[in-house]
Amino acid sequence: MKKVTLLGDSIRMGYGKRVEELLKDEFEIYQPEDNCRFSKYTLRGVLYEWSKQIEGSDVIHWNNGLWDMCDFGEGVFSTKEEYAENMKRIARLLKKRGKTVIFATTTPVREGNPYDDNQRIVEYNNFIAPILSEMGVLINDLHSVVAPDINKYIREDDKIHLTDEGIEVCAKKVIESIKSAL
Repeated sequence: MKKVTLLGDSIRMGYGKRVEELLKDEFEIYQPEDNCRFSKYTLRGVLYEWSKQIEGSDVIHWNNGLWDMCDFGEGVFSTKEEYAENMKRIARLLKKRGKTVIFATTTPVREGNPYDDNQRIVEYNNFIAPILSEMGVLINDLHSVVAPDINKYIREDDKIHLTDEGIEVCAKKVIESIKSAL
């Protein structure tokens, strides 16, 4: 049975459960119960907590971004340069632990989100995708799946997390990217 690892922030926690439900009969699925939060937190998990569980994965599907790009009022949490350095380190480690690595772009937020900005999300996605692609990481553009109908796919209450429809559409895109990578 092929092994798939899912890593990422709370967006992954939404679609990850659905992906696991749909693939559990075909694949061994590992995903941390923990929210992988920002890139430095994920780096720590890849180096330490989840290292053994990730090892030998046929596909590792991962996302990071919303935490790194947020601004709590004192400036962006991670500059593009800091984000890129962390992401490159994560990618190198994941490529050592798994056969194929897929990075999912950061999904947009609803208008009025107090910490995240869609223009910044697009900027960071456009910045990191070519860097990771050059390293041999496949890109799953979840942003382009959600962006055409943000109000349908992103919850109104918190303006960041996926609705049930958003979970379903992202899960299908993740499954498609995993199966095409194999």
